[in-house]
Amino acid sequence: MHTTPSHIPGLIFILASLTGMAPLAIDAYLPAIPTIANSIGSNIHAVELSISIFLGGFGLGQLIGGPFSDHFGRRKATFTGLSIFFIGSLGICFIQSVEMLWFARFIQAIGGGIAVVNSNAIIRDMSSGRESARNLSNMALILMLAPLLAPVIGTLILKFSGWRAIFVFLLAYALLLITLFYFKMPETRVRHSQKISIIKRYWMVISHRQALAYVFSLASAQGALFAFITGSPSVYMEFFKLPETIYPIYFGVNILALIAANRINNRLLRKTSPHSLLTFGQLAQCVATAILFLYVILFNDLSSYIFAALMMLILSCHGFIMSNGMSSMIEFFPTNSATATALSGACGFTTGAVTGSLVGIFGDGTPLPMAVVLLGCALTGITLRTLLQRGTKEPLTAS
Repeated sequence: MHTTPSHIPGLIFILASLTGMAPLAIDAYLPAIPTIANSIGSNIHAVELSISIFLGGFGLGQLIGGPFSDHFGRRKATFTGLSIFFIGSLGICFIQSVEMLWFARFIQAIGGGIAVVNSNAIIRDMSSGRESARNLSNMALILMLAPLLAPVIGTLILKFSGWRAIFVFLLAYALLLITLFYFKMPETRVRHSQKISIIKRYWMVISHRQALAYVFSLASAQGALFAFITGSPSVYMEFFKLPETIYPIYFGVNILALIAANRINNRLLRKTSPHSLLTFGQLAQCVATAILFLYVILFNDLSSYIFAALMMLILSCHGFIMSNGMSSMIEFFPTNSATATALSGACGFTTGAVTGSLVGIFGDGTPLPMAVVLLGCALTGITLRTLLQRGTKEPLTAS
């Protein structure tokens, strides 16, 4: 039976904590990578490969978890995913080789993907239209703290204990989420009268032109984000010669800009549709990335302050793109929202892997490769959305 939760703010915190499991699992062990390599007799590059393996497994987990959730329910899918994540985390605590690390990280990622895909679906179950966009925006605000806290948590654990304790922390985190979901989260899935196959569920999303336009918008934004995350260490610490202690500040100010944009977006949603705010965010990002590109190619003596300010402007646009794009997309699928979220998430992780690789492959010691990829992502997102939504009306949203 469909249940509408009465304490939405508290539930949004739980859902944000669930979604935050991904950046925690990715970022918390980054400071320990050299230590892990020495401990298991491997090299840093082989251990770093576990990041790509995790991203691939996480995307696959979402593709599996979406239809599973829409068919069996949010609670069952979340418990299943968190249990698999728990097993993977436990396995990493006992690894003795890099191959065992790869395998355990893949298992951990599959479980994480199956679980995390339920967050946006539950938001869609609980609300729609502008209310859904506001809930997603509030969830994103809490979620933004995870990338900031994860490396700090990992560093502190590594300082006072061994690297395996980081995965004990992730194991405990999964156990806490299982407990919270069991006692606080009712089943919210809207039951469908017909049994729909996995292929048909995905076809419902892929064949929907307007929804697919939002999927591409979200994937392009994710691509820009991962391009920045991949390229920022070399740009800031090698090109601009910033110390390792200063780099986190340059990285962190982007999160603060995102939070500020997120709050502005939340206020504007009272009178403006998510569709319109998404358009504003995409256009603003196109202008900002074009300015960055021109700055990089036209000036020889680049300033880290100007570059960082432009990056803040570019990434702050995500505050208007992500929550509004997601709420507009899942609005079309009241009984298939987890599958839609899964496809969008998998496309985002795949695009991020591609753009991050492009920045690495074409890296020449300057900010130019990052600037080119960022501009390409911004233009691709709004161009594909315009082409796919040409001749269609703005989607109706509940106020």
